[in-house]
Amino acid sequence: MNWRNYLPNNIREKFEYYNVNNAVEIMATAFPDEWKDICNALDVFFVTKAEMIKGGGSESAIPRKIASALRPKKWHEVRISGDLNVKIENATINNASSFLYDNYLYGYFIDYVKNKVAFDMEWNSKDQTFDRDLTSFRAFYETGVINVASIMTRSVRLTPIFHELGIHQKYGASTTWMGKLLPRVKARRQDGCPLLIIGITPDCIKPDHYIPPDSQIVAARISGDEVSTETDVPDGNILREKE
Repeated sequence: MNWRNYLPNNIREKFEYYNVNNAVEIMATAFPDEWKDICNALDVFFVTKAEMIKGGGSESAIPRKIASALRPKKWHEVRISGDLNVKIENATINNASSFLYDNYLYGYFIDYVKNKVAFDMEWNSKDQTFDRDLTSFRAFYETGVINVASIMTRSVRLTPIFHELGIHQKYGASTTWMGKLLPRVKARRQDGCPLLIIGITPDCIKPDHYIPPDSQIVAARISGDEVSTETDVPDGNILREKE
């Protein structure tokens, strides 16, 4: 089954997607409730040009829309840390010693974690924020806290809109957008953690006076005949963007 068939029809073309290490299949089949939460959050998500102009980074109205969709569903901010106790044994003299590395494992906060699924959104922060996010995904995954993660950011397809509005400097190349995320993922900064990357496209833009309808839970698994032009690449590399 093509992984895109797990995406509900109403969000399938609204965003761009990159499926790393079968993240979509894992979420849709092993974590159906969490997958429904994410699909619902994507379904009701929108941005307006007025919100883009106003800005505000991680504190703007745009990231708060994800919070309003996921927090009521018990997605919590989580951080992990741990010490490493190293033990050295000498079998010849039957002796052992040990020493402790404090804070050997340190993970930054992940904004949304539920069960064993992580989700984060970066609208307009410094691009180094991606290093923090991917390092945290890796630490959480390697210690078994999560099995899969997803990260949402701006698609390059929004750039002409920023130029049209005269705000392209605010959303510059050194901020969090797809062009800064994909090379990091290709370099496996998240290591083996399955990762769904979601790009915010112009299809998410609504008029400034738009009033969203009541949120509704969308079906997590959609069957259909649509064939994607994106194909999984072995060894965890990112997917090829559709033409």
